[in-house]
Amino acid sequence: MIEFEFPQILFLYLPFFILMVFDVVKSTKYQIFAGTPQDIKNVLFENINSKKVKLKQNLFYLSTMFLIFAASGPQIGTALAPVERKGLDLVFCIDVSSSMRGTDIKPSRLEKAKFEISQLIKNLKGDRVAFIVFAGSSHLYLPLTTDYEAAHLFLDQIDTNMIPTQGTSLSTALQTGLSAFSDDNSKFKTLILITDGEDHEGEAVSLAKQASKKGMVIHTVGVGTTSGSLIPSFGKNGDIDYKKDSSGKLVTSQLNEKILQEISKAGKGTFLRFNNKPSNFRSVIKEIDTMEKRTIESHVYSEYEDQYQKFGLMSLSLLIISMFISTRKKKRHD
Repeated sequence: MIEFEFPQILFLYLPFFILMVFDVVKSTKYQIFAGTPQDIKNVLFENINSKKVKLKQNLFYLSTMFLIFAASGPQIGTALAPVERKGLDLVFCIDVSSSMRGTDIKPSRLEKAKFEISQLIKNLKGDRVAFIVFAGSSHLYLPLTTDYEAAHLFLDQIDTNMIPTQGTSLSTALQTGLSAFSDDNSKFKTLILITDGEDHEGEAVSLAKQASKKGMVIHTVGVGTTSGSLIPSFGKNGDIDYKKDSSGKLVTSQLNEKILQEISKAGKGTFLRFNNKPSNFRSVIKEIDTMEKRTIESHVYSEYEDQYQKFGLMSLSLLIISMFISTRKKKRHD
């Protein structure tokens, strides 16, 4: 197989061949001194070797052909090169409970989290990502992958209606997140828990400790404010209402920083925040960059190899050879 980086340059062959044919026709039909007597021609061309003139001309033509071919950027064959991708396994546990509809973080807690995660993924290089969604229960939504475009598509579809079982079970989320990892090389695995921290179970801290003993790191990201927010709900007709408790009072959802700090401490990670300030994802990226990374994938790939140098050298060589060819006949010594 052969490819050309600049295939349009090959069109120069067309005018080149036209000129070459015209030159040949002209030299045969319209020779200089065509009407000159033969004895005068013999005197005029006595010291010129016509065969060497023809050879010199052919070498020039051939040199030009190689030069055009070289300029087109020929790429021939394959070049094998090792590819090493270093990174971490990152599992994002994303809270999709109704409290994530809170608007103390604009436009909402969940939408802010999704935006920051998408920006974070854009800055990854070689890391594998997975998504866990959880509320009262949890599910592996996207297995570990390096296909970031697919990750963005899955991320866009996350909403608070994905899991019918309401509540916030951080322990269930952690358990599902840990099961998303394979058993080898635990020290290169990171779980990022993104939630407002309203834990309704209470086993999350002990699970985080178990994970840290295996070499895993758990970072927690709090989404919300300590002042809290009402939890909006949307009717079928687009009506907006707010969640109430059994006694009819409006429910205010507040960020539970304490539980998230305890989980991150037990998981030997860091507690971070997604607030109303821009570029919150940078704090997560900073934590990820400080961690040791492993070679996730190592393989060879094939690509076309540039060969223009060879054809350019051949063109130059032919041109130089033609320049050193003398068209004078050797004088005979009696």
